Amino acid sequence: MTQANIAGNTNPADREAIAEGANPLGLEGIEFIEYATSKPQALGQVLEKMGFRPVSRHRSREVLLYRQGELNVIVNAHGNGSALTETPVIAAIALRVRDAAAAYGRALERGAWAVPARVEVMELNIPAIHGVGTSRIYFVDRYKEFSIYDVDFTPIPTVEQHPPAIAGLHLFGIVQYIGNDRTEDWTEFYAALFGFTALPAELRFGILPKGRILRSPCESFYLQLIEPEPGVLDVEDDECLQRVGLGAVDVPAAVAVLRARGVDFVASKGAQLDSRGALTRTLMGSVMFELVHDERKAAELGP
Repeated sequence: MTQANIAGNTNPADREAIAEGANPLGLEGIEFIEYATSKPQALGQVLEKMGFRPVSRHRSREVLLYRQGELNVIVNAHGNGSALTETPVIAAIALRVRDAAAAYGRALERGAWAVPARVEVMELNIPAIHGVGTSRIYFVDRYKEFSIYDVDFTPIPTVEQHPPAIAGLHLFGIVQYIGNDRTEDWTEFYAALFGFTALPAELRFGILPKGRILRSPCESFYLQLIEPEPGVLDVEDDECLQRVGLGAVDVPAAVAVLRARGVDFVASKGAQLDSRGALTRTLMGSVMFELVHDERKAAELGP
């Protein structure tokens, strides 16, 4: 996926300045998470069990947009210049920012590696940098009244474009697998480029309290960095975005709803389902979701 001339005809001098500080790139959350696979229909079935609905098709590529509530998931069977595999991979995340061009430029100034754009006719040009492994990090500033989907996608007829979220599910964070002794490197990467901060070691979420948790500068999502278990051989190519964490006010209630839809959950010594969280069984060799009790959302909704 790409965005066209993010700057448009705007005079650079008129652009909103992105100041140094706690949120140097002006992050405002995640716009979409993109999976790449040569088996898009199979992945689509997994997503639909989780409550997502296909709402739009890309105008020129084999790409589908799935949505529930505020969650956008893109299934890319077109590829971005690399070979697709049957096993889905999280190929990209798109960060909402106040000004995509300015955020992209600032990221490059701070040492990020640019991803060359491959824009086709009538497509938007979404600036991107390299993330972990072969993944990409996009910058998107069109997500309110006018969004990137209004240009690149065609709505599927008769389908509700904004289906409600199942059991109030919402994005909580993303788990990233990293190499041995790489926690400090990746912490520095996200802190220096985006302004993420590491949470105290005793502050944990969900049922898998491993690794280090980083909080986004906009405080709307988290990244969890997990190294291999002690004694496990480190493989350089194993670093990747591994799974998506979904927030839930009532985890057991959300699990019950999803089980009724055919979703299976892990029940092992290391991942027992409880009020703090739950982990879906792995499908297609890689796809799993983690449910996490979201205390802040519960507090917002009240008793």
